Amino acid sequence: MWKHRAQLKTLAKAERVAFGPTGIGGNILPETRAYDELVEAGRDDPAGLVPKLQKLVRDASPAGKVYAAEALTSIDPPAGRRAWERLTRENGEVMSINGCIPGRSTLAEYATQRLATE
Repeated sequence: MWKHRAQLKTLAKAERVAFGPTGIGGNILPETRAYDELVEAGRDDPAGLVPKLQKLVRDASPAGKVYAAEALTSIDPPAGRRAWERLTRENGEVMSINGCIPGRSTLAEYATQRLATE
């Protein structure tokens, strides 16, 4: 059994996106921790992780798709770009948290904005 199954499962059902501490207490969300662990693992085993992340981009919750696309961008930039381009055509709603500030957007809006920062 692949050792990062729990992290992939956490991202598959993620409800919100945060890439750092959130709230006044600076809590790290379980989803953020899982993302960080997968990116670290991807540096050691990109060939084993990229297909699993590509599956998440297709099948995960909207927030999980964002985490998977961002992880792909870190591990395999061309695969990450393709993932973001795919997400520009999806309308699922994503809740994001930047520090203490929550936000909402569609996957298409999030992905379009993310591609614009490259």
